[in-house]
Amino acid sequence: MADQPILYLTHEACLGHDMGEGHPECPDRLRAIWQALEAPDFATLRREEAPAATEAQLARAHPAAYVSAILAIRPEAGERARLDADTIMSHGSAEAALRAAGAGIRAVEAVLRGEARAAFCAVRPPGHHAEPEQPMGFCLFSNVVVAARHAQAELGVARVAIVDFDVHHGNGTQACVEADPSILFISSHQMPLYPGTGAATERGVGNVLNIPLPPGAAGEHFREAWAEALPRLTGFAPGLIIISAGFDAHIRDPLAQLRLNEVDFAWITRAIIEAAPGVPVVSMLEGGYDLQALAASTAAHVAALSAATAGG
Repeated sequence: MADQPILYLTHEACLGHDMGEGHPECPDRLRAIWQALEAPDFATLRREEAPAATEAQLARAHPAAYVSAILAIRPEAGERARLDADTIMSHGSAEAALRAAGAGIRAVEAVLRGEARAAFCAVRPPGHHAEPEQPMGFCLFSNVVVAARHAQAELGVARVAIVDFDVHHGNGTQACVEADPSILFISSHQMPLYPGTGAATERGVGNVLNIPLPPGAAGEHFREAWAEALPRLTGFAPGLIIISAGFDAHIRDPLAQLRLNEVDFAWITRAIIEAAPGVPVVSMLEGGYDLQALAASTAAHVAALSAATAGG
């Protein structure tokens, strides 16, 4: 696998999801990442356009009626539909959501079939707040759970680990998998903070490990907490790891109060891979709302993903 590329999936349709002027989850987030990954250091990335997920694929994580209802919301150009206080759909949102989920599906196919040694999906809208029947927190569909279910249903993977270091708790991911022992969910996040879930006492059926961090926690605290948690990943022996890669725990981010920097994101990327050597890895973008920090953190993450899997 060492001679296989890192697969980089994205799509211009993801710019079409526009929740309005001043909204932090904006199309410029993707443009910042695109620019960062055009640097010469990333010339060897294998670049593909994200395919669109099908409704049947989405229905592995969400009830079919919910999937149909969300995809039916297609406002006229220039208009928007508000789903909750901070989750809005524009004319291009449905296609963007299909491409975001489809990127994860294509990514797991590539890494499990040996076409790539790892994959990074630069897509939006993000997904880890989307519950089975409820859009929220900028999210419409649970992209990582759709990808995990596809790996299990179509690619013979028995156990999937989802690892989330976004500053906000992945309540949607947890709600989708907390009754399923075949999926391990580990999440670090600031607490208290939106969405108010993610206490250490929330353990699912023994398959959920939440790592709440206090406001102001910096890299040392973050690393110590993850070093204690990662043996759970090793012991789970997954056939696939999916990373919910949110970069809003960065010190520059306006929506939270953790104090990480890009070096910490590179560290956690390496630590996840070292905890389960040889296991295929897919990373999917979640949060990160300071454009400078997002670009630098994503570049550090993808570089670490490439270096840590190079010996595979």
